Amino acid sequence: MRVFICEYVTSGGMRDKPLPDGPLSEGTLIRDAVIADLEELPGISLVLAYDDRLPAPNQDAVPVRKGEDPWICWSSLAQDADVVWPIAPETGGLLGRMVRLMNEGSARLIASTPAAISAVANKLTMVRRLAEHGIPHVPAFPIDALPAGLDGDLVTKPEDGSGWGVARAWPGRAALPRTAGLVVQPYVHGTQASLSVLARPDGATLLCVNRLQVTHIVGVFGFEGVTVGGLPDEDGRLAALARRVVEAFPGLSGIVCIDVILTPQGPLVTEINPRVTVSYAGLHASLGVNPAAFIPELIREGVPPSVPHLPRPTPVDVKIR
Repeated sequence: MRVFICEYVTSGGMRDKPLPDGPLSEGTLIRDAVIADLEELPGISLVLAYDDRLPAPNQDAVPVRKGEDPWICWSSLAQDADVVWPIAPETGGLLGRMVRLMNEGSARLIASTPAAISAVANKLTMVRRLAEHGIPHVPAFPIDALPAGLDGDLVTKPEDGSGWGVARAWPGRAALPRTAGLVVQPYVHGTQASLSVLARPDGATLLCVNRLQVTHIVGVFGFEGVTVGGLPDEDGRLAALARRVVEAFPGLSGIVCIDVILTPQGPLVTEINPRVTVSYAGLHASLGVNPAAFIPELIREGVPPSVPHLPRPTPVDVKIR
């Protein structure tokens, strides 16, 4: 069974641009963890492309050279694969485009649907959907249409995409930039966390709760890494929240991540990543179970399976800097 792993940055998506340190580190961690997990499964052979400025991930990987169109290369490799695992940022519609490209072939996809990706990639669309379903969340407003009562410490993020590296904090409404395409959120104090979730059409399983290692210096946030399995869910509240989020966004599929802020009043959803994130790099070690073990059943049935009771996660640090 041939599985094509296509991670946007390492697979040549930025071949004609400088490679950014943060996304490259994160992409490499995710790709290498997926490779290691799939190599443990019997009957699986891996198909890979790589930016030729980087080391080849295996001896059969196909290089993407300067001037070549990576999308054409990926399309060709996808056509010859039985399963495709596309991994890309949502920003600029990249992940949705990659999923649509891979859907042109007959391979199974380990991916959320383009509709689900679009719904969570846009923060205003996402918070409206969360509000419609009564799911607690941090509200977001267009920077040029702020409600009268919104003030105090605020956070800006691009309306499109995700990631702490592009978030900024501001000491009040008057300090906000006048940049189009930003959303504004109240600054909420609490523990930054993410939920690693296996999403299926019939529900969701919380795999573990991760503590995000986010720095904040003079208004600039930085993402340093994650402690996978670093937080408990003693009362099941976070598992219930994960199920509600997956139900609210039909089409989320496979291993996804839901970012939350844990406050004394309860968890608040901040972002939804319709794909694996850096936390995947510590998931196997934290659970003691191969998180890619669902792949054979996905190949047979076309949807991710339910999973048995999982062991209590062990905290595992994943550093990107």
